[in-house]
Amino acid sequence: MPPSSMSKLMTMYMVFDALKAGRLRLDQPLTVSETAWRMGGSRMSLELGTQVPVEALCRGVIVQSGNDACVVLAEGIAGSERQFSELMNQKGREIGLTNSNFRNATGWPDADHRMTCRDLARLAKRVIVDFPEYYRFYGERSFRWNNVSQENRNPLLARMSGADGMKTGHTEEAGYGLTGTVKQGDRRLILVANGLPSMASRADESVRLLEWGFANFENVVLFRAADAIEQVPVRLGAQASVPLVGGRDVVATLPRTWRQSMQARLRYNAPIEAPVTRGQELGRLEISGRGVPPMELPLYAGADVERLGLIPRIPAVMGRLLGRG
Repeated sequence: MPPSSMSKLMTMYMVFDALKAGRLRLDQPLTVSETAWRMGGSRMSLELGTQVPVEALCRGVIVQSGNDACVVLAEGIAGSERQFSELMNQKGREIGLTNSNFRNATGWPDADHRMTCRDLARLAKRVIVDFPEYYRFYGERSFRWNNVSQENRNPLLARMSGADGMKTGHTEEAGYGLTGTVKQGDRRLILVANGLPSMASRADESVRLLEWGFANFENVVLFRAADAIEQVPVRLGAQASVPLVGGRDVVATLPRTWRQSMQARLRYNAPIEAPVTRGQELGRLEISGRGVPPMELPLYAGADVERLGLIPRIPAVMGRLLGRG
């Protein structure tokens, strides 16, 4: 779909990446070219030939959706907007945007400039996780530059507690869109909506869906990394069994009614032949149920179990042969 200005999330990912790598500084001035100055659509009101600090340009893109600011940043990083878009595509592939193609830094209409909802959601999460030191810009309600003050177009900032990002978009082809996020307690939801008929419907539908998400789903700790899920018998081992563990904390977002329908099935071969090495994969945990996405999680040995020496093995082997073990 055409992502319109929501694709500026990728532009800012590139800028934040350059800042973090030291290729750019927040106080570094960049010159406003004629190309940037002539850019139409949403603008930061930059003046031709002036030098503007990178931080101000970032806020101009995020809060004011300034197309002119996007072009200045693109030229400052790559020399031209076209070269910058090629870098956007390269970085997009690196971070897992499997169905995106960028032709410019602004989201300006172009038949080959496309993204999916999933890629926008994935990109939003990467911005939040990879650049916490710069993410604060997305929560700003307004920004003033060149004596022009503009409000952030993100309707969530005024309507939902915990809203702190991210980017709206609109073109005639794309309709009204929003990549938005809200954090309440220890949960953060990310929403992508596009193709809505008006600013009002964009705001109402986004709030409705996010409120529904918080009300109807919860984060559930299925098990902790060191929890012993099962004791698996070990044949000819120095210990009779080995704990089966997940190896990491497993937290899933599930419907609040998950307990009524969730099913768990443990699969492993027993007994396990000694020796056993801690971390060795021994089985799988399958989770399913109505409203629960199917999950299959690997399970590992939670301890080392050495093989019995020759003499201690004799009674165990004899017992097995005689049907006593």
